[in-house]
Amino acid sequence: MKRLNIAILLALLSVAGARAELVVRDETGAELRLPAPARRIVSLAPHVTEMLFAAGAGGYVVGTTDYSDYPPAAKSIPRIGGYSRIDLEAVAALKPDVVVGWESGNAAAAVAKLRGLGIKVYLTQPNRIEDIAGSVERIGRLAGTEKEAAAAAANFRERLGQLVARYSARPKLRVFYQIWKQPLMTVNGKQIISDAMRVCGGENVFADLPTLAPTVTAEAVIAANPDVIVASGMGEARPEWLDDWRRWPSLAAVGRDDLYFIPPELIQRHTPRILDGTEKLCQHLESARAKSGRK
Repeated sequence: MKRLNIAILLALLSVAGARAELVVRDETGAELRLPAPARRIVSLAPHVTEMLFAAGAGGYVVGTTDYSDYPPAAKSIPRIGGYSRIDLEAVAALKPDVVVGWESGNAAAAVAKLRGLGIKVYLTQPNRIEDIAGSVERIGRLAGTEKEAAAAAANFRERLGQLVARYSARPKLRVFYQIWKQPLMTVNGKQIISDAMRVCGGENVFADLPTLAPTVTAEAVIAANPDVIVASGMGEARPEWLDDWRRWPSLAAVGRDDLYFIPPELIQRHTPRILDGTEKLCQHLESARAKSGRK
């Protein structure tokens, strides 16, 4: 009888252990199996770090990349290089349960090397604003912080719905979004910033270009003649080169002084804060509509 009881107990423990295994799929469809929710996480991009904090998993991040500056607690996390130049030895030394990366931003070779070292890698890639809520929820599952992640995702969806209801059906404006001056770079229709434009009732004048962040010419911008020009730059200050467009007063955006700035961390990071940037964009487009009489 005693042997039978022990056998039953071992069987139950085995079943419990099997149930405890965490099986998740990342945003590329790759399956990950962890013995338990991740408690040592390395982030491979600033926006990934933000997402981890948004999902309630910030306290489990043991390493991250340069420029991971939000929330403030992220500034004290040890660095493992930049998102495009990861120090693989530094990552391995942290003994992570999982590394959370960015499919289109982290080098595929670096991701492959991490996996070759036996390190679990989970990749994110929210391509539309509405995808961010799901990304937060999945990260919450990965880290065992489902409750916090669910609350953050619900809040995000509610706020996004409000912005869509208020602005998406407004009179259309043609928008040129400038990432940088030299080379002159923009975004195409598949990039998440174009999604922000659509939420606000805007149309990307370079939506049809094939690459996510294409280089264009000033002549192409002049030919497109956007109603609005929006720039980001590198920091919180409006870039001086935004006003270079005033050399072409025939541009509709210049003629009505519809040259606007949005801090890059609010519009270029795939995080819940993109709604802050989207709201600013919507407000700028409303100002442009008022100037043009398109109310």
